[in-house]
Amino acid sequence: MPPIWNALIRTHHITSRKKVAKLRQAASNLNVYALLRSGGCPGIMYCEGHESGVKDWVSTVQRLRYKDYQLATKPAELQLESDDAEVKSREVPVGKLEELDSVKDFGARMEKLGVLQWWRKGMGYVNEP
Repeated sequence: MPPIWNALIRTHHITSRKKVAKLRQAASNLNVYALLRSGGCPGIMYCEGHESGVKDWVSTVQRLRYKDYQLATKPAELQLESDDAEVKSREVPVGKLEELDSVKDFGARMEKLGVLQWWRKGMGYVNEP
């Protein structure tokens, strides 16, 4: 089974329902899982799946020309941060995009996915050692 990859994108905000619909369609077509923090500042996008799907999804986001687009963490092989059995056996719904309303909820989801420290570093909340 090929390795899972992930990427993190920050934008000024995510409010356009047309753009969200295009991202939802791209997640489905590329068979990746995407998570958005929409509705206000900052806009946060997380994506995971197979290498080509993640890279193509990131390209799709870039083509939509979001204000203050930043590829916070480039597509790379997923590194789980926990040996917890629940995290290791996590089921991520590929081909799906989910939206959250708050940064707090986004952080909680990142923790559940086993990538909280990676996310915090990508968001600039912690300094590199």
